[in-house]
Amino acid sequence: MNAQIISIGDELLIGQTINNNAAYIGQQLDEIQINVNKIIVVGDKPDAILREFELSYVSSDLVITTGGLGPTHDDYTRECVVKFFNTELVMNFDVLDDIKKMFAKRGRELTKINENQALVPKIATTIRNENGTAPGYWIEQSDKIFIVLPGVPYEMKAMMESFVIPRLQQTMPMRDRVRKRKILQTTGIPESLLFERLGSLDELLEGAQLAFLPSQFGVKLRITVEESNDEAAQNKLVEIEQKIRTKAGRYIFGQGDDTLQQVIARLLRERGMKIAIAESCTGGYVSNLLTNISGSSHFFERGIIAYSNAAKVEILKVDEDTIVRHGAVSLDVARQMAEGVKSISGADIGISITGIMGPTGATADKPIGLVYIGYYDDKVCTAKKFVFGEDRILNKQRTAQAALDMIRRFVLGISIDE
Repeated sequence: MNAQIISIGDELLIGQTINNNAAYIGQQLDEIQINVNKIIVVGDKPDAILREFELSYVSSDLVITTGGLGPTHDDYTRECVVKFFNTELVMNFDVLDDIKKMFAKRGRELTKINENQALVPKIATTIRNENGTAPGYWIEQSDKIFIVLPGVPYEMKAMMESFVIPRLQQTMPMRDRVRKRKILQTTGIPESLLFERLGSLDELLEGAQLAFLPSQFGVKLRITVEESNDEAAQNKLVEIEQKIRTKAGRYIFGQGDDTLQQVIARLLRERGMKIAIAESCTGGYVSNLLTNISGSSHFFERGIIAYSNAAKVEILKVDEDTIVRHGAVSLDVARQMAEGVKSISGADIGISITGIMGPTGATADKPIGLVYIGYYDDKVCTAKKFVFGEDRILNKQRTAQAALDMIRRFVLGISIDE
């Protein structure tokens, strides 16, 4: 089954709203092995909407639209559906009852304009909306399925989960092939070097597929296999994952939607360890990431923002002469910051970060993006140099990722030198 997604709304075209709805729907369809061939964004203009309806309906088995179902003058989707399928609107009293109950629950007076949202295309099966006033529609004609959903994300997602996906699974023909996917999360290695490290992909994959999905945080590896049955597909996934881990295991920190901070939290909790962090250039960003994790008090002892040189000396006991000789952004200062935050906190691990985020502050020998990350525990006192780019916010994000990966590697006994 091939699908197209039509996202309706001027706010999407002008970038006022990010089209997360289409990403979510695409992911949900992929999980039940429906191929999404195209995603279209169209503005709030009836002629444009109808044109996309026609093009998508001809080329796809399944069309899903979101948006344009509200009660105001610029919501045209329902009228376009009526015109496209040459049908009429009829009152759905179950939907009307839903709307009345919602207004009563919120203590608001029901208006005629909201009552009219209970008018639905006569040929459609109505998809009830438990979180809003606009119902969705399921229309089947000529072996094709046309689904219309509201654009409010939490309304759309609830309808996808409770109605659309289960019904699609019921109507889909039995497949003679089973498709499975797995994502491995890597960090600390560029896409090109990771590609080289994996070697011959033909030998590695043996007919399966591998996608490289880079971002500022690392590279996701998406493995896709198709086999005759579920067990064979799962075995093939495991086999390929093991091969990848053999070649690049030190860079793999998780799978699926894992974040590095989640992985760090799990590792520290499993070992009963606590961490303290002294941040300069990142301004508490790493501490923020770790304390976003529920239960962070079990592994996070404290975070100190020692931004100025005076703070480094007074709070962390960094030697002032060291700052004078080497500068605040240096290996020596990073080591002393890590040692200082561990000493005053009593944590098992002390981490420090000092660097130049930009766009100002660079010198002839210390460019924008230069960062030193220090690590100190009962056995190791060290620091590592990194050079990132020239964008201040990206530098903070990349520095945080590098610091978290440094923690991961030390806790797991993986070298930080490659």
